[in-house]
Amino acid sequence: MRTLIATAFISLDGVMEAPGGEPDYRNSGWTMTSVDFDPAAYEMKGTEQDEATALLLGRRSYQAFSPVWPAMTEEFPGYNAMPKYVVSTTLKDKDLVENWGETTILRSTADVARLRASDGGPISIHGSATLVHSLQEHHLIDRYHLLVFPVLLGAGKRLFSGAELGAQKLKLVDSAVYSNGIQKNVFDVLR
Repeated sequence: MRTLIATAFISLDGVMEAPGGEPDYRNSGWTMTSVDFDPAAYEMKGTEQDEATALLLGRRSYQAFSPVWPAMTEEFPGYNAMPKYVVSTTLKDKDLVENWGETTILRSTADVARLRASDGGPISIHGSATLVHSLQEHHLIDRYHLLVFPVLLGAGKRLFSGAELGAQKLKLVDSAVYSNGIQKNVFDVLR
């Protein structure tokens, strides 16, 4: 069985929207404006890239990342080389970019569950709020890699589903606090 890891930059109040900048969100780029830069706080991102064997994205995140990440050869060499899976009911093969490696379209959470049950290493989920919510609701996420920024953003897309769910217990397996106030929290989902 593979491990599904949801990784995110989030505000203290759980917002994950537009951390690096997106049009039309009032706090766009908040990860760059809310704290001083401390490279140690981002080391987890390199570790994630080294450990992941595949990338799982929702349609909107795929459409945001696919025109940009392939050209970021120094920042994302691991992600650019690994297989990608996009969960979408509307995307067609002709909509996939040609310069970002092997990409497979999955149509449902059942397809994700089959992927998770297959042989192979960890699968990293970036962005993809709607997908993450659906996977949480179907108890498919195994781990959370969170960089929590000391900022309150109020409105915005949140990492955690607002659906009425039974309690999901988590175990903190790694944590750190950095000079700029960012907290690293790695949680395994207990089953």
